[in-house]
Amino acid sequence: MQIFGVDIGGSGIKGAPVDLDRGDLAQERYKVLTPNPATPDGVADGVRQVVEHFGERPDRVGITFPGVVNGGATIRTAANVDKSWIDVDARALLSERLDGLPVTVLNDADAAGVAEMHFGAGRGRQGTVLLLTFGTGIGSALFVDGELVPNTELGHLELHGHDAEKHASTKAKEDHGLSWEHWAHRVQKYLAHVEMLFSPELFIIGGGVSRKADKFLPLIKHIKAEIAPAQLQNNAGIVGAAMTAQRRSAH
Repeated sequence: MQIFGVDIGGSGIKGAPVDLDRGDLAQERYKVLTPNPATPDGVADGVRQVVEHFGERPDRVGITFPGVVNGGATIRTAANVDKSWIDVDARALLSERLDGLPVTVLNDADAAGVAEMHFGAGRGRQGTVLLLTFGTGIGSALFVDGELVPNTELGHLELHGHDAEKHASTKAKEDHGLSWEHWAHRVQKYLAHVEMLFSPELFIIGGGVSRKADKFLPLIKHIKAEIAPAQLQNNAGIVGAAMTAQRRSAH
């Protein structure tokens, strides 16, 4: 069975067939830019383009979405894509655009967390684990004894009177021209706030910036929880989406 993973982000839509035995991409991923505005039709076209790039029709497709996904289908929030996504049945729309392929949809950070807990930095960890993805926004995935608590959206916690992601995302670092040190200080304040609320044993730091973990993680102090970079880095969402598609096909 060939299972494909697609990760819809605020800036790009990327995907690849996934080797679920190894927890890695079976082929080099393909990426297209997220359309602007990122409407349901435009994004669905981008997803189709990514899947068709590989030629072979997969058996199932797992797709991440940067917002709350209720019941594996209905979009409830759309902070970093067009607001017209809200209340859309994404599973039905994307399956139709992919000529009836079985489609699974879940929150993007939840997908990354599923992959990291099975194959990466959270493997074998019990207790409370929080994966945080830093990118256009901040995504979160909360696990208790290995079980996902879906759609937590902790990037929207209030910090200094604003959404935390406006203050501490990678986009905020780029938009304000922050040094690694200055940005790490912002991330530290955010982690301290989340730690006060959830007391995790482990923070996993994901998103594209996890490739540069050595530049900022050593600068983060005074956090009681262990902090580890995501091992699957920016492929975690694709792998986790495919894993979820496989699990749901088994039920």
